[in-house]
Amino acid sequence: MAVLPEHEPEDLTDCEAAVWVGFLRAHASLVRELDGTLVAEHGLPLSSFEVLIRLSRSPDGRQRMSELAESVVLSRSGITRLIDRLERDGLVERSACASDARGSFAVVTPAGRQRLDEALGTHVRDLRRRFLSRFTPAEQEQLAEFWARIDA
Repeated sequence: MAVLPEHEPEDLTDCEAAVWVGFLRAHASLVRELDGTLVAEHGLPLSSFEVLIRLSRSPDGRQRMSELAESVVLSRSGITRLIDRLERDGLVERSACASDARGSFAVVTPAGRQRLDEALGTHVRDLRRRFLSRFTPAEQEQLAEFWARIDA
């Protein structure tokens, strides 16, 4: 891990600014492009895709709404609105939590699994083409380590 100086300057260095701004621009560009492909080819925004993939990988295809919000980095109100849309489209349904009357689960439906299966190959190809192909396998391992360090 990098060692920070005892007294840090108030402004970012040119290198620090380039690292931060580069990350922000790359993230925004990639999300916009990946979202555009999924919407154009499957009518499924990236945020909906993320919810469907997380639900499909959960036991019984269900996850508590609060946990789902945290895993896809949305507020509780944001996940509620997103689940409302997915429910209207028949891709998820809500299920009451037997142990907590205030809690509920989002559950992926068979139609949601089918839509996810249709979109998954497109997303993986797009992700590889737009992002992963720009890095060697060793660089990908380094990036994974860097992201884990930030997320720790």
